[in-house]
Order: sequence, then structure tokens, then C-alpha cells
Amino acid sequence: MKKTASILLAAVMTASMLTACGDSSATQSTATTQQSTADTQTSALEGTQGSASGDQTAEGESHNIGIIQLTEHAALDSANEGFIAALDASGISYEVDQQNAQNDQSACQTIATKLVSENNDLILAIATPAAQAVAGATSDIPIIGTAITDFAEAGLVNDNAAPGTNVTGTSDLTPVAEQIDLLTTLLPEAQTVGILYCSAEANSQIQADMAAAACQEKGLSYEIFTVSSSNEIQTVVESMVGRVDAIYAPTDNTIAAGMSTVSMVATDNGLPIICGEAGMVEAGGLATYGIDYYQLGYLAGEMAVSILRGETTAAETPIGYLDASLCELTVNEETAAALGIDLSLLEQ
Repeated sequence: MKKTASILLAAVMTASMLTACGDSSATQSTATTQQSTADTQTSALEGTQGSASGDQTAEGESHNIGIIQLTEHAALDSANEGFIAALDASGISYEVDQQNAQNDQSACQTIATKLVSENNDLILAIATPAAQAVAGATSDIPIIGTAITDFAEAGLVNDNAAPGTNVTGTSDLTPVAEQIDLLTTLLPEAQTVGILYCSAEANSQIQADMAAAACQEKGLSYEIFTVSSSNEIQTVVESMVGRVDAIYAPTDNTIAAGMSTVSMVATDNGLPIICGEAGMVEAGGLATYGIDYYQLGYLAGEMAVSILRGETTAAETPIGYLDASLCELTVNEETAAALGIDLSLLEQ
């Protein structure tokens, strides 16, 4: 098992970085401390049907909630768990139908149609393609999205501050510029960065553009490397050997799901990977500075509860961003040792 260390960034990096996870012009909310139990986590990820028995007298009738998750990997699983934990903490009565598309676009469409036809009271969509599939299937059922970088850019809302549609949720926009800063701190001799993502994911393109701009500001050269499916990951990463000094991989679902392959090829060839989120580091990447997906899902769950209680609507609920204080530095110490990376550089 990979040994990782997660540290609140305030302890090891400059205070100027701490504005990156949240947007001061947007609605910010600090997600509540993790409260799920092992049973809740099992229900969230393994069962196709789950339920919780809240106080029906206080909360009224039980709510039917459909969940569509694009694929299985640590970040999306954590967001799912956080969402369920928020429902449980609220005391509402609910039944949940868990569905996973296994990173298959046609499966997303099929699942979306199923969840809409079952007249769920609310649908959680985890990752952009899942949300786009559900939004295309209904304009009436409230949709909460999470693990989505830019809702407006993805065509899910009219405006991130005022959605105006049946969709709202929580953004996983990562501090890309600060992640490139992290790369230059840990790898001061790097000159060329390979930016790796899946071309089928619109929100990954946004982050790749941000990374390219950050590289230019730092005086780094960069090359873009894309895959169209998980089948291409090994070949594309092998093509990076000898052409780049380090790899940057944003919060891309295809790359995250195939991170074991990325890290195997990269580490064997002396290429460190700066990642978009902690789950990718745990799977073999070198380091990241980013958000906690459990907290992101918890915030989405709090939004869902407010909508189910009739306190607000999706159309009038701004997209949520995690508070900057929840950004963390995560380092894979085993990978660092294998690559000969001096982690004391973080303390300078």
C-alpha cells in the first residue's frame, strides 16, 4: 500500500495559496466534519438500493433519491459517501437508488432515463458526463451535481451564481496554478511539463488550459497529451518518456480511474506526477494540493436536504465551492522515495 501524508497546507506552504480552493465572489460553504459510519459508506458504494430511517413525523414522507456516478475511483466514491452522510445527519427519511455507469457514456444515458422514469424526488449526478445525461433527460426533477469543475461551461446552468435551471451543486475546481507552484517547488530542475487528460471530458480541458497558462507564467515549457479512453493510457504515458520532465494530471475521471497504470509507467521511467486530487496521489502520483471530495459531497448533500425540505430550489441555489481552509497538501512518500524527491523542499 502506498504511504501518503496529508497536511493542512498552512503548515508547509505560503498563505497566498489559501485563496485557491474557494472563490470569494461566489457562495462559499464549509462542509461539516465527516460523520458517516462504515455502514453508511458500504450502503453508498456497494448496494444498488439503500435506505435510511429518519424521523418521518418531523420530516414528512420519505424521499426517493437517485444517484448516478460516472465511474469508480477514490474522489468520486468519497463525494458519494459525503452526500449520504449529509442526508443521514439531516434526519430526513429517504430511499436511495445507487447506479454506476462504469465510465460508459451510453450507460449514463440509460441510467439517466431509468432514474427519471422512476419519478425520483431528486437526483445526484457525480461528475460532468453523468450530470449532462440527467439534465438532458429531465427539466423538472431537481438535480444536484458534484465533482464538476464549471457548471456553466458544461451547459448545466445559465450562470454559476444564479443557475436558473433544475441543476445546482458543488464545484471541484482545483487550485491549478498552485499545483503548478507545487511542481516547481518539488521539481526545481523541471523544464518541460506533460499535461495529461482525457479529451472527452470538457472540464478537463478547462483545467488543462489553466495549467498551460500557469506553466507559461513560471517559464516552463509544456506539451499536451490526451487520451480518448482508458485503453490509450499506457501508450500515451509511454510516449511522454524522454519528452517531459514531469507530468501534470488534473481532476480527470478517466485518468483518475487509470491512475495505477499512469503511475506504474511514469515511476518506472523517473517521471513524477503532480495530480489534481488526493486519490490520484494515493494511487501512485507524487503530490497534490487540493480539495477533500468527501467534504464536497457533504456540501452537495446539504444542498439536497434544503431543496427536499422546500427551503429553496435548484434554480436559485448558487453553485457551491469549498472553503479555502479545506485545501490540503497530500504527498505520496513512497513514490517520492522511489523517485529520489527531496520532500524537505516543501519546508523551505
